[in-house]
Amino acid sequence: MKSKNALFHFESFSFEDINLRYSPREGETKLGDKIGTANDARYVILGIEESIGPKANKGNDGAQNGFESFLSKFLNMQSNESLVGDNVHVIGKIATDFDDLIPEKYCDAVEELDEFVINILSSKIKANQIPIVIGGGHNNAYPLIQHSFAKNKSKLNVINLDAHADYRPIEGRHSGNPFSYAFRDGCIDSYTVFGLHQRYNSQRIIDDLLRDKHEFTFFEDYIDGVKDIKDDIDSYVKGNSQSNVGVELDLDSIENMPSSAFSPSGVSLNVARYYVRRMAQLNNISYLHLPEGAPLNEFERTVIGKTLAYLVTDFIASHGALKV
Repeated sequence: MKSKNALFHFESFSFEDINLRYSPREGETKLGDKIGTANDARYVILGIEESIGPKANKGNDGAQNGFESFLSKFLNMQSNESLVGDNVHVIGKIATDFDDLIPEKYCDAVEELDEFVINILSSKIKANQIPIVIGGGHNNAYPLIQHSFAKNKSKLNVINLDAHADYRPIEGRHSGNPFSYAFRDGCIDSYTVFGLHQRYNSQRIIDDLLRDKHEFTFFEDYIDGVKDIKDDIDSYVKGNSQSNVGVELDLDSIENMPSSAFSPSGVSLNVARYYVRRMAQLNNISYLHLPEGAPLNEFERTVIGKTLAYLVTDFIASHGALKV
């Protein structure tokens, strides 16, 4: 299945594709042994292999490598009483069909990808299933929100852990403006972003967030002890227990993570895991989105792969736990 101008294609995964990506071990049961079918799975994992969104935002390459780095680490995790894995299905991946484009065509390609992601979500994922989208740029939040808005027939509350608000102007689609586009289109009721870095968000972005009555915190306030991020996370969960919520986590929010916008400063992986585990306890989750992992060598693939595997299994294991 290809996108409108054949810049992208969807590759569905069979059980054989899964078997190629993990190593069975006698006496053990791994998640790769237990992955369920599309018809009965509660959680559906979709990979996106592209970096055109970050490039259109004047960012770096590598986001096309996040999904495959994740998949082998995830499938080789243990299936046990805390997470069996039979309620999970890896549906496949969206990948690019071009080597490169001239910069003037980047935003057009992102718009084509937007439409294609919506088509895949609409045709492959059932109403009662929760999509977990791995890899690619943060541009893919926009089609995820659009799909959820159409499915729920109501606006979403979107929560994001991110060093950048991704609320740049309406200037052509890229990874820096999915939420401003979604808000403009009437798909978002409230947008909340935790941990913005003061030096990496322009005054215009801050003014636009305030203008549109969104909520945000600065990472520097967590450093100074003015605020506590776990308290903010807990407060959000308590205040949105009945809302339709899209959960976003940009990997560049995590310190020293190989991402499209690498930073040596940020939240710890354990805080990111706490964020995902707590958000998973919301009653009405529309999706989980984990973009911007951008490994460029074997060590970075291991870091990104294990990080994403922890976050995905945290979400699945915690969803349906204690409600608030």
